[in-house]
Amino acid sequence: MRFVRKIRYEQDINLIQHSGHILWYGLLLLLVLSGPLWLDRFLLGEFSLVFIYAIAGLGLMLLVGYTGLVSLGHAAFLAIGAYVHAYLLNAGLPFPVTIVTATLFCGVVGALVGIPALRMTGIYLAVATLAFAVIVEQVLVHWESVTGGFRGMPVPKAEIFGFAMSGATAFYYLCLVVLIGSMILMLNLLRSPAGRAMTAVRDSETSAESMGIHLAKTKILAFGLSAAFTGLAGGLFAHRLSYLAPDAFTIITSIQLLLMVVVGGLGSIHGVIYGAIFIGLLPQGIAIFRDTVPAQIAQIPGLEPAIFGLILILFLIYEPLGIYGRWRKVRLFFEEFPLYRRATYKRQKSFLRTERLH
Repeated sequence: MRFVRKIRYEQDINLIQHSGHILWYGLLLLLVLSGPLWLDRFLLGEFSLVFIYAIAGLGLMLLVGYTGLVSLGHAAFLAIGAYVHAYLLNAGLPFPVTIVTATLFCGVVGALVGIPALRMTGIYLAVATLAFAVIVEQVLVHWESVTGGFRGMPVPKAEIFGFAMSGATAFYYLCLVVLIGSMILMLNLLRSPAGRAMTAVRDSETSAESMGIHLAKTKILAFGLSAAFTGLAGGLFAHRLSYLAPDAFTIITSIQLLLMVVVGGLGSIHGVIYGAIFIGLLPQGIAIFRDTVPAQIAQIPGLEPAIFGLILILFLIYEPLGIYGRWRKVRLFFEEFPLYRRATYKRQKSFLRTERLH
């Protein structure tokens, strides 16, 4: 077992806690950087999609996992980012300008959506965000002069300073660089006063407010930043699709994003990556499943959403801490073997005294 001896206050907010992080994360970085050397074109595209899902998952994790606000409408922010980015590209603006503009625009929209959602929590907030997603979907369908409606909108090839990013390898590295930058930004945000305020709001709004945290400003900021990350992912997702249509951003997409953060592990950046890998590769697993089972089962309508829902329910019941939570338990078992006992770290339900006040 590794023990980190802390002798300075700065060690509490260091991104790298010990030398083991440098070793293992360095090896992981070398592995993903060498991906084009041992992955074919199809798998490069699939892992690019995993990176895009991870960026969107960072936004949803900030809202759900770190602020405690449930959202079933993040597919709307993904769609807004994709359409704004594609519209500006078709207008002739360069790629860096369009992707930044789409990100900022989604952040503003997210902050505006967060204002009426301040007085709602739990299932009511989930229904409100779902209604917002339905509104955005209808706007995409009927605002044909901008979005093209059901005819769709073509997405021009991505170019950065004259270099084409449309190839599988170039797009893979583009998504990887954006993901790494987003993760570094998220980690720095979480250790900032704003990030700590979001975590305090998640744990107890009453306690957070008693310490001087402005609940409204914190929630609006969380909504805005969450939408900005998702809009950034939407801009990259537009190039992954190459042609935008309203049916690419449905309630199923929102469920996939929520499933990603729940399955990966709420309140963890590692959980976002685990969940993105799971959700990104799950459709391929379902396709293989359809090819191996009898036709009567493979042709059942709504099979994919049913599997998504079943997985979400099973994780909520049997593994609420997600894949990353299970990995931490396995790692702890081997670190303390043979002295490990299940009852040692048994989770007990406890309440703060301030949470009993109404």
